[in-house]
Amino acid sequence: MKNKKPQVILLTGAASGIGAASAKHAISLGYSVMLADINVKGARELAASLGEKACAIGLDICSATQWDQAIDATYHHFGQLDILINNAAIVCTGYARDVPLEQHQRTLNTNFMGPLTGTLAVLKRFNEQGHGHIVTVCSMTSFMPFPGIASYGASKQALRAFHHALALEERHGPVNFTILHPTSTETPMLEQEAQDDAASFAFASESVTPEFVAETLFKAIKKKTVEVFMPPEQARAIRMLGTDPKKMRNLFDTMEEIGKQAQQTRRAETTL
Repeated sequence: MKNKKPQVILLTGAASGIGAASAKHAISLGYSVMLADINVKGARELAASLGEKACAIGLDICSATQWDQAIDATYHHFGQLDILINNAAIVCTGYARDVPLEQHQRTLNTNFMGPLTGTLAVLKRFNEQGHGHIVTVCSMTSFMPFPGIASYGASKQALRAFHHALALEERHGPVNFTILHPTSTETPMLEQEAQDDAASFAFASESVTPEFVAETLFKAIKKKTVEVFMPPEQARAIRMLGTDPKKMRNLFDTMEEIGKQAQQTRRAETTL
């Protein structure tokens, strides 16, 4: 009996953070991975360290042309593509009134239209080949309005709505859909938030490591889980609170103060 060929992943935002941790974990599990990132130098350096099962390509996820090129390159290099992991995202911190309109637009274009473009591009290929798995790395901010990163939360709420709507449309087809909602994670994005007082709410709860997110992600892929919340013990309360704006307003001053104290402690520790 022939050995089953390892599955191939196209992973966006692969040069750092959750993406880099996911690439490393995927290789350890036997997957082959195309590391895609607008930071092509970082992606190539990481791919080189991971061996022959990893390859890298530059990808601006806002470009439909580059998406087609990345998908074609994956099929050409590995001979197949089984899983898309939409992970790439950006954040622009600051109170919404202070963030330039073009930065709000850039956040929505990158975090929503970028994954949407890639998902639709790969969906056609997956339907034609009769199998595939589309994985969306979203955020718990898709349930909770988040001061200081308002456009980021809005983009993630839109992304969750699109992911589930598409999954419902394709429910009788051959493609699996999984969406993961990490909590605050120790990534360059969180470091950016740490420097902006407006984003102190991000530190009201304990963060997790990108390695923990990656492990959770691949357990969900293996089980073909529809939706995963992080951390699971807090997810129900967060989702319920996110639908109760009156309660959020009553609690926010306290939560913001907790976040500010944690943020200040973090800054002090990094200057030691």
